Amino acid sequence: MSHPHPDLDAPGPLTPGALRVIPLGGLGEVGRNMTVFEYDGKLLIVDCGVLFPDENQPGVDLILPDFQPIRDRLGDIVAVVLTHGHEDHIGGLPYLLRERGDIPVIGSQLTLALLEGKLKEHRHRNVPQQTVVEGESLQIGPFVCEFIAVNHSIPDALAVAIKTPAGLVLHTGDFKMDQLPLDNRITDLRAFARLGEEGVDLFCVDSTNSEVPGFTTHERDIAPVLDGVFTKAKNQRIIVACFASHVHRVQQVMDAAVKHRRKVAYVGRSMVRNMGVARDLGFLNVPGDTLIDMRDLDNYPPEQVVLVSTGSQGEPMSALSRIAANDHHVVQIQPGDTVVLASSLIPGNENSVYRVINGLTRHGANVIHKGNALVHVSGHASAGELLYCYNIVKPRNVMPVHGEIRHLHANAELAIRTGVPAQNVVVVEDGVVVDLIDRKAVVAGKVDCGYVFVDGSTVGDITETSLKDRRILGDEGFISVIAVMDSVTGKLTAGPEIQARGFAEDDTVFDDLKPRIEAEIEKAIGGGVDDMYQLQQVIRRVVGKWVSDTHRRRPMIIPVVVES
Repeated sequence: MSHPHPDLDAPGPLTPGALRVIPLGGLGEVGRNMTVFEYDGKLLIVDCGVLFPDENQPGVDLILPDFQPIRDRLGDIVAVVLTHGHEDHIGGLPYLLRERGDIPVIGSQLTLALLEGKLKEHRHRNVPQQTVVEGESLQIGPFVCEFIAVNHSIPDALAVAIKTPAGLVLHTGDFKMDQLPLDNRITDLRAFARLGEEGVDLFCVDSTNSEVPGFTTHERDIAPVLDGVFTKAKNQRIIVACFASHVHRVQQVMDAAVKHRRKVAYVGRSMVRNMGVARDLGFLNVPGDTLIDMRDLDNYPPEQVVLVSTGSQGEPMSALSRIAANDHHVVQIQPGDTVVLASSLIPGNENSVYRVINGLTRHGANVIHKGNALVHVSGHASAGELLYCYNIVKPRNVMPVHGEIRHLHANAELAIRTGVPAQNVVVVEDGVVVDLIDRKAVVAGKVDCGYVFVDGSTVGDITETSLKDRRILGDEGFISVIAVMDSVTGKLTAGPEIQARGFAEDDTVFDDLKPRIEAEIEKAIGGGVDDMYQLQQVIRRVVGKWVSDTHRRRPMIIPVVVES
């Protein structure tokens, strides 16, 4: 098993007739999935998603893949293929289209329909789009792409087989092998087997659930649990929170509502938009007179409605977070309400989700979540399913994708256990380049690629240093010290004036500090220091030592020395 060293050099020119694979996101984290395939001077991109920030990234809205390694080759991109419509696979595309607005985009009907709203939001017009269906093959530059049905937590998901003279790559996208899916569209293992017979030279496999033993639970198994929730809450209002793109989950809520004679209202802009798209395209079956507008809720008693809301991850501005904080313009929690969090708990979001659960509980709601009931099943294949896939496909080389490092390694071990030679399994992170040469996957080097932060309207301006400053400000507060020095006499004429935020309620705590600052400044001036920057450093040093010694804190210290 290949474990590339982080100090790899930049890759050299691509060997003629070889295929290059450049992962720019999704290998080392769950999100911002993006992989670039290069053959004969042309680039094919699979997915372009976003990653959502965690608590260590204050003020950040989204995290994008780093487009820098391909920025000078935008003209060589023949297409972007989207495997499915989740944010972590399509959310970054509007930002790539800012760099070149006419890149052809290829995907299934629902995927492109969900993308359309994003393109409008970002004012992208006339983006070339091509809808494909499973079983279809398409020549895209030097690549022939075959699209294969896969089952996931969103309808119309596809795997893609990429064929070039260098070899055949099978990229699963996100998938699982639910044998009884709601839409009866199963992962096409017959196509996987047929491609295996042709000879899959590189198998790029979803790793998200590779540490989970056995098989992922059927989506249908949630139905009786939901039915029980509806039965128990027969005289109360029900609120179900899930991802705004989880059409299957919303369908199950819709079916339960119809059975129990309840009306359904969507809460949250993205839920209204996405479910409207899914219904229009026939992916969501909404029986007549079931759906009502959120603003008409007052016309119905609580036992006759169920709300389907966004915000199952505790996102601060989402509908459910506002409801939990008693800050929603329409929906307020009433004692006895039942709230169902029908989604996963994405790593890093735990605190936010528990904050919402606590807020809902405080207002009298009965909260049901995956920790105390089967109200969520994963959209990803567990270890048992992955073993099946390896045995069916029998790939020459394997490159685990989509997951944190531990997931990639667990997936690699599964491949090796099924007989893939360890030296043919490459575990790589974002930026590490893999070449397929003579049907063998080899690590060719590394390109620089990091996190690109979106903060409001700015993209890429926020650096890790900026985030470190924000974390310090948020955790430790800041202290500013202003001193005025006479440029002729070299004496202090005003100050030091000390102000603090997030450090102390009362500025009198600095009374003991001011004489120390004055003494150190006079000592420095007496020693011949007259440079403003050096005097500021003297202040920073004195204040930093005093704060550390007396308060065991490390606030941001902003010294300012001005001449009069």
